[in-house]
Amino acid sequence: MSLHLIVNRQARYLRNDGAYLEALRKAALGFVVHETRSLPDLDAVIRSIAKDSPRVVVLAGGDGAYMAGVTALTRTFPQGAPAIALAPGGTVSTVARNLGFEGSMSAYADRLLRAIASGAAARTSHATLLVTDDCGGHRVGFIWGAGLVARFFEAYYAQPHAGYGGAARIVARIFVGSPFGGKLAKRVLTPVPCTLTLDGEEQPARGYSLIASSVVKDLGLHMRLLYRAGEDPERVHVVASPLDAPRLGPQMPLVLVGKRLRGRGHVDVLAKTATLRFAEDDAYVLDGEVLRAREVVVRPGPRLDVMTINAK
Repeated sequence: MSLHLIVNRQARYLRNDGAYLEALRKAALGFVVHETRSLPDLDAVIRSIAKDSPRVVVLAGGDGAYMAGVTALTRTFPQGAPAIALAPGGTVSTVARNLGFEGSMSAYADRLLRAIASGAAARTSHATLLVTDDCGGHRVGFIWGAGLVARFFEAYYAQPHAGYGGAARIVARIFVGSPFGGKLAKRVLTPVPCTLTLDGEEQPARGYSLIASSVVKDLGLHMRLLYRAGEDPERVHVVASPLDAPRLGPQMPLVLVGKRLRGRGHVDVLAKTATLRFAEDDAYVLDGEVLRAREVVVRPGPRLDVMTINAK
């Protein structure tokens, strides 16, 4: 049984040859290393890995690469995917941070790969989300959202210098400007026409500024909106709010400390199935990837064995 490392060469810190890529290759002693630049590349690699009875597959990249890799693995191994681990390489790598990544990328990746190769890494069972849409999407991931979440990522990808600092600046502009009618805050926090159905029961609001679900507690920048993430293996934590910018923005301190939001029409539940129906095709986000559909269904996905160090 073998160890495999899949490196997404489209990730920000892995796109070009450099010190981090060389450090990753050097640390991968005992691993079969695969480098991919597209989804067809990834699918081909995972099909080849399936012939090798893999013990652990390490995905190196950003959140989108983790989602694509986990989706391909669960599709290729329907009876149970091999254990995975997440090495950083993207602009933020939020999911990897939830699973222990901190400090230098090179140092963390080196420790992670060496721990897996030596048998010293911890193995934990971790929840996922299964997200399907009416455009044929069928994906397995960790963090899903629409409304504010999708508008945030649209603004994030539109700026020339993405990254942790860039994300923090956008968040600050949104929430500082929300009580005063700031242009960005209004655009991001204006409710989106849609309905939300939870376990077959349609919620009363006809528009939401924020809809999100996650199986990791930190959505990035220490925002703990989904404070019950991963609590129940058979249900997902769903939070949604119909509030506009002046009423939702000032609740940012609650998000930072993992407290329930306040306000009429607010949704904060554990559900087996959440169905979001937009009035027309609109954006939603899964692990940093901006996608479009008219109807999206979120439910618990397959559980994965995850190899970690510094587990949080």
